[in-house]
Amino acid sequence: MSEHIVPSTSPGLGGQLSRGLKGRQITMISIGGVIGAGLFVGSSNAIAAAGPAVLLSFLAAAALVVLCMQMLGEMAIANPDTGSFSTYADRALGRWAGFSIGWLYWWFYVLVIPIEAIVAGKVLGGMLAIPGWTVAFAVIVILAGTNLLSVRNYGEFEYWFALLKVIAIVGFIVLGVLAIFGWLPGSDVSGISHLWSDGGFMPNGAGAVVAGLLTAMFSFQGSEIVTIAAAESEEPKKNIKKAIRAVVWRLGLFYLGSIFIVVSLVPWNAEGLSSGSYQAVLERMNIPGVSGIMDVVVLVAVCSCLNSAIYTASRMAYSLAKRQDAPAALAATSKDMVPRNAVIASTAIGLVAVIANYLLPQMFNYLLASSGAIALMMYMVIAITQYATRRKARHEDHTLEVKMWAFPYLTLATIAFIAGVLVLMAVQPGHRLELWLSMGLAAIVVALGVRMQRKYGAHRPPTQDELVVNHRLAPSPAPEPQA
Repeated sequence: MSEHIVPSTSPGLGGQLSRGLKGRQITMISIGGVIGAGLFVGSSNAIAAAGPAVLLSFLAAAALVVLCMQMLGEMAIANPDTGSFSTYADRALGRWAGFSIGWLYWWFYVLVIPIEAIVAGKVLGGMLAIPGWTVAFAVIVILAGTNLLSVRNYGEFEYWFALLKVIAIVGFIVLGVLAIFGWLPGSDVSGISHLWSDGGFMPNGAGAVVAGLLTAMFSFQGSEIVTIAAAESEEPKKNIKKAIRAVVWRLGLFYLGSIFIVVSLVPWNAEGLSSGSYQAVLERMNIPGVSGIMDVVVLVAVCSCLNSAIYTASRMAYSLAKRQDAPAALAATSKDMVPRNAVIASTAIGLVAVIANYLLPQMFNYLLASSGAIALMMYMVIAITQYATRRKARHEDHTLEVKMWAFPYLTLATIAFIAGVLVLMAVQPGHRLELWLSMGLAAIVVALGVRMQRKYGAHRPPTQDELVVNHRLAPSPAPEPQA
């Protein structure tokens, strides 16, 4: 067997990633992954659409994420990999599937970089009275620089970013509970009567709950990052398992808990809610310095998302290169075992997108719209991959440490639900452009993936890592009989 091991063709090319992430960092990455600026600011759009019934929108979205994370956890714990669901799709559905969802996911997070940088530029630029574009560039360069040094730097930054976000949300919920019971001195709001007193619990009908669902769906993007990051930790299986178990209470506490506080204390159609749901509630509680507090919280949230976007995009590019579905140079690693070229390439495109926002804003809007449905596509691929993987290895079910509940029924129900949400996007005027541009981009990428599969075969050549592992696992040849 040893003659089949192919040595690396050049130093540093296709190198290994480190195991530099600590358990505490993985835990905070998994907690902070679902807490973005969308929760602090963007949730007001969902509330305006659905009223108090937005709780149903977020409950449905959270249920979908929990199911998809359980499916992803089943595959990731069995085989931790930096490529996560892209690698699993490659193995279960074919090279075209792993290629397609990997590049689409990379594109999604490359565009998250400028989105978060632009928000950071507005917030910090306003605080310091300097041009927003300079702040946007500076934030990207600083966080890209920390990502280039070592994965531990990414983990440490994300640890503190996530911790601050958690403190902010827990503090908000504590203040909200005190206000609801009338125990918060100086507060102008109390009770939960706004859940039904301003036109009812569902003032705009069931259709509005569906519209709120679409907004809520995209607020939860980021839960899957932990399965990518865990591959660079000391105990990937243990860390993924812990994150999967915690996803339910994270979504329940941070999203449903905080949204419940908002719609209980403030009318869903109140003036000022559009500027930020958290801020509107805190102002009515007469908390001093609300504007400054929310600026800091939003800034931390966007820096956290930007930090994770650089990390996630670079690791997906690295994984694609390792699987020979991207330029080999993207698999090169530094002496600290960081995929430097993948970090630089992903960041550079993010910087170009920032420039496009200021010089060609209409073009930038179209670029953003092209990634609008990719999160749903990712969830769909996770569900289909898990279904195909279990079907192919049904006789090995007993070896799985974590299993999808009620397989195959919940898996098939999840696939049907996601398909239904995509149909809803097609009929909702505010989401049609996102759907069609995303579907158009997906069609192009899938066509490239199919062409590659036809040219090189359905199954890519084994990587250096797999050849080494196969060599180690192969049975030793039987000893020759003595003369």
